[in-house]
Order: sequence, then structure tokens, then C-alpha cells
Amino acid sequence: MPEVSVIIPNYNHAKFLVQRIESVLNQTYQNFELIILDDCSADNSQQIILSYKNHPKISHTVFNETNSGGPFYQWERGINLAIGKYVWIAESDDWCEPSLLQELVDGIKKDSQCVISYCQMSCIVNDNGIKWQSYHNCLSEVVESKTFIEKYLAVNVSIYNASMAIFKRSAFEFVSNDFTSFKFSGDRLFWIQIAQHGKIHISGKVLNYFRKHDKDVSGGAYKSGINFIEEFRILNYMYTRKLISNKIYNLAIRKQFKDYWKVKDEIDPKNKQIIQSLFLNLRSNRFQIIKFLPTAIWAAFKHDK
Repeated sequence: MPEVSVIIPNYNHAKFLVQRIESVLNQTYQNFELIILDDCSADNSQQIILSYKNHPKISHTVFNETNSGGPFYQWERGINLAIGKYVWIAESDDWCEPSLLQELVDGIKKDSQCVISYCQMSCIVNDNGIKWQSYHNCLSEVVESKTFIEKYLAVNVSIYNASMAIFKRSAFEFVSNDFTSFKFSGDRLFWIQIAQHGKIHISGKVLNYFRKHDKDVSGGAYKSGINFIEEFRILNYMYTRKLISNKIYNLAIRKQFKDYWKVKDEIDPKNKQIIQSLFLNLRSNRFQIIKFLPTAIWAAFKHDK
């Protein structure tokens, strides 16, 4: 039985699929199965996937007849097909170093209570340009659950995309299917719910390449403003379950407000009204959160239509 199940959920990423699949098949760690899912792509993704169908590492190729309507339904479907002890969701437009899987498997085995292991990543533009890189100040570290959620998943999120992480499949039983209803931030809720049930291994090595392009999910989310609405859902989830303190909640809301203020004029008007309502009806004491704002900005926010 394979120790790791690798899931590639694809939608219209034919341009990147060969590099993605080859970067998985060429891992130095080889005890894995590969599951490839296609969400009714309109490009030639299916032909590319079928060309790999008889590869001995590939256990499933699944083609949806209709689009699922959200990226995280494919995650759920792939995980339900997986048989490995660990799962790696290798996004179809990313690629990685050959040593990624070995590094993450070695890391998650450092402590029997580890449920997640992840490395660092480079954000790539135009196939070769490094826009930015994530960073961790230790080559390898195991972090307790509560510390990790407050420090790495609340104000800032250190698991930037799924391709940089593996998780223990048995921990998936603690994940509600609420994450599938998200268009943008479902992965953050997914990691929070898993992280509640064990420790997390962090590798400081940069082994994953996250490709930024005009067809990625995040671009549309930022323009519509849905990212702010979904982030509120997650912050309120953490706060009401006492996963984060009042202080951390306030800091996270403050960051959301600053990010929102920069792009508010570009956001869809309907979502803008929802976002404003969310800021005006916070779970924590509003005045603790907004006291850093100049009076003029707060007045402009309250009257902005």
C-alpha cells in the first residue's frame, strides 16, 4: 500500500499539466499513488491526463461531466479516493523540487502527533520570475497546535497554497465539509480544522513553486471582494471556538481592514455592502479594533456606499 496519496485537481490548466505531473512522478520519494481529477475542463487537459493513464503510479483518473462549481469539491473527492497514510494535494498549476515529498514525509514522522508538514514556496510569475518567497527561521521545527493556529493561521497564513503541504489522512475526519462551500479561502479553514488535532512540522526549505497567472482562483476573488467575506467567516469561526484570543482576533480584523481600504473602490458593490456590515458587527469589541483608525477614515467608512 502506498504511504502517500498525491491528488492533482485540475481545471483548465493544460498549459501547466505536464510540468505538474512530471514534477510529481520524478520525486526522489516514490512510495505514493497519484490521483488525477479533472473538473470538466474546456481545454485539452483530458487528452494530457489520458496520456498518463497507464503509468504505474496513477491509481485513478476521474473526469467530471459537469463542473463542480468550486475548487474544494475536488479536494474532498480526491481524499475520499486516497488510501495513503498521508495526502498531498498538488495543485495543477504548480510544480516543485524532486526532494519535496521526501522532506515533508521525513518531517511529519518526527513526532507521532504531527498532522501537517509543509515547506516554503516561491511565487512565480511569467514562468521564471520570483515575485516573492515564503520564509521560516528554522530548517525544521515542530510546533504545537494552539501556537501554530495563533501564530501561523490567524493574522497571517503561512500555508500559502496546498502544494507546499502534506497532511495525515486520518485527520480528515475532523474536517467538516463546510470548506467545500468556499470559493477562495476553503483551504485556510481546512488547515485550521486539521491543525486543531495535532502538531505541525515546518520545513524552512523552499521546495514548492506557486505559479501566479491570470487564470488562478485568487485573482477573481480579490476583484469581487469575496475573499474578505470568506476571511470573516474563518476569523469568526476561530474566535467563537476560542482558538484565538481577543487580541489576535483584533489584530486579524485590523489587517483585514487595511487590506480592504486599499481596494474598496474596485470591489463589487453588493459585496462591498456585505463587507461593511461585517466590519460594523464584529464579534469582539469594535472600539478595541478601530481605535487605530483616524477619525476621518472611520467616518468615511461608515458613510461609504
